[in-house]
Amino acid sequence: MHALLPSALRRHLLLAGGAAGLLSAAGSALALPAKPLQFPRDFGAHPDFRTEWWYITGFASAGTRTFGFQLTFFRSRVDGTQAMTSKFAAKQLIFAHAAITDVRGNKLWHDQRIAREGFDIASASMQAMALKLRDWTLQSQGTTHTARLPAADFALNLQFTDTQPVLLQGQQGLSRKGPDDKQASYYYSRPQLATRGSLQLKGQTFEVSGKAWLDHEWSQELLHPSAVGWDWIGMNLDDGSALTAFRLRDKDGNALWDGGSFRPAKGDVSPFSRGEVIFKPQRRWKSPLSQASYPVEWTVRTPAGIYTVRAVIDNQELDSRQSTGAIYWEGLSELIDSNGKRVGRGYLEMTGYAAVLRL
Repeated sequence: MHALLPSALRRHLLLAGGAAGLLSAAGSALALPAKPLQFPRDFGAHPDFRTEWWYITGFASAGTRTFGFQLTFFRSRVDGTQAMTSKFAAKQLIFAHAAITDVRGNKLWHDQRIAREGFDIASASMQAMALKLRDWTLQSQGTTHTARLPAADFALNLQFTDTQPVLLQGQQGLSRKGPDDKQASYYYSRPQLATRGSLQLKGQTFEVSGKAWLDHEWSQELLHPSAVGWDWIGMNLDDGSALTAFRLRDKDGNALWDGGSFRPAKGDVSPFSRGEVIFKPQRRWKSPLSQASYPVEWTVRTPAGIYTVRAVIDNQELDSRQSTGAIYWEGLSELIDSNGKRVGRGYLEMTGYAAVLRL
């Protein structure tokens, strides 16, 4: 799951389109129909949907150095411009985020981009996972995926290779996200991606290898009006299993909706039902930037087991107000079983703590 907020969106729409009514609604969203996802078509973009993202997180090592990494490409459909014929009309916006967590250096590096689609500046192919935003790219060829994202003080140049079949989240790829059936997304994951390539930090290059997790979601409406944010984990277990768990929170911090799945290394995925996932915060960290208080250690109860999720470093808050408008926490974390043994690593994402989330 990932966040898009309206403040920066509105600002960039007005700059790009310059016309009244750009943010007009296209009517209330309807429930998404259950339908089989079609690959390779559904690896690509779905421009008729309002919100879509491709999201890769993972960890990689170079000798004794360990890094977390995150890259996300967003696509946002602008309803009010779809009838415009000008090539300059901002019909689709492309955003992107990238980050590296330097565990030994106890530091998060982050950068962001935004542009309207077109003019060979930004694009999201409908035929395959092929995304471009200026000099940032994410592309697939068969079972291999390549990301190149040069940033100001760091860079990602990574290759990911499938080791397992696509994991369909929810009910065969239709993932419910709220008490109303119109809050849902089409959602699949590609866990346990074998990862190799290079990371650069302040001019120093590290040849790395590790594991990654890819999520792809598209939706017309994701959040219930009572939801203020979410907590989500995607964890690659050391034995080859894959664990997803999430909850949508209301203003009192209670679970408005929850879900997830577990798939063993060799076996079928087991989706979780409403009420089967419980997030209980254990330790908090207060951001000096936003003053938000984030739970950086959780007990997460699922049908697959009870786990501790612990951030590898506390300060992994991302300030993306120059693109999506959001401040949120997203970072490399460890998965620890009930015996206190680390059994996996992955990413924890927490939104709606600095401000109420609005998609």
